[in-house]
Amino acid sequence: MKQNTAEDYAERLQRGARSAAAAGFDGLLIAPGPDLAYFADYLPIATTERITMLVVPADGEPTMIVPILEHDSAAATRAAPAVRFVDWSDGTDEYVPTAALLKPDGRYAISDAAWAMHLLALQQKLPDARFESISHALPMLRAVKGADEVERLAAAGAAADATFEQIVSVRFEGRTENEVAADLARLLREHGHSQVDFTVVGSGPNGANPHHEAGDRTIEHGDMVVLDFGGIMDGYGSDTTRTVHVGEPTDEERTVFETVKRAQQAAFEAVEVGVACQEIDRAARAVIRDAGYGEYFIHRVGHGIGMTTHEPPYMVEGEERPIEAGMCFSIEPGIYLPGRFGVRIEDIVVATETGARRLNNTSRELHIVQ
Repeated sequence: MKQNTAEDYAERLQRGARSAAAAGFDGLLIAPGPDLAYFADYLPIATTERITMLVVPADGEPTMIVPILEHDSAAATRAAPAVRFVDWSDGTDEYVPTAALLKPDGRYAISDAAWAMHLLALQQKLPDARFESISHALPMLRAVKGADEVERLAAAGAAADATFEQIVSVRFEGRTENEVAADLARLLREHGHSQVDFTVVGSGPNGANPHHEAGDRTIEHGDMVVLDFGGIMDGYGSDTTRTVHVGEPTDEERTVFETVKRAQQAAFEAVEVGVACQEIDRAARAVIRDAGYGEYFIHRVGHGIGMTTHEPPYMVEGEERPIEAGMCFSIEPGIYLPGRFGVRIEDIVVATETGARRLNNTSRELHIVQ
């Protein structure tokens, strides 16, 4: 798999500066987290009270303020040739050199991951400056993925698929949700994930809670079981959901499942460059509403994914931003019948010039498990 080069990071920094300027900002303030990894190929060994921040001015040289004890690590990254480094030492006021990199009355978009203590200190030093959340000010900054990013997302999706193919062969009946969740986590790691973010196992009535945390409930014969799992592999996320049934389902359970499956397909077919994000949500919601289950679809149909498993763009009513080629996001409609059961089917897709491409490719039929 192709590794990003110094030129790739330089291009990202230039694109970030252009985006800031176009939105009327004097620059970006990039804190440790996915933004810093994306723009500077750098994650401190630990995010602590010591400030590390990359300043990407709309016009000027990208500069990273970094604790002197971490200078060598920051300067060893592939992005380093495109970045100037300013060190600070313990025992000094680190916000003095940081503030010196900013315009006293400037307007800056700052990473959501920035610690409040750092932002508040900068506000004290620069009372006339304005700071806004990057996700609100520039939500599309990382939304359109390059070919290398799509390749990593596809590999993470394939690893999640391989995990599902194995989990359906384990025994469900008589085991707890926690035990199945542990199997999912183990398999994700065996298939290459360095980090497991979530392993939702919602059996029976617990499946009616979309974000149910696996617990001690023993899975029973006749249960519908929602499996939603994912994490990080090679720096990029996976996230997929399949719903299985322990033994033969009832006619009603099959009807609900088939409704969700049709809704997921309708949303997939609605993906087209130039179409508003909200139309993907509407396509799925219409199928579920027309089947009489509209009040039981209680969340948006999708979210962006990249270096984090939830990020812009969001496929939700009111999001009129048009889809662009290279955007990667989930399509995950669901029906949740309180106290009874739930069904959700989720794939990650990438928008292309000719429609959508699925990055999860396991069967979307109802799997019968033991």
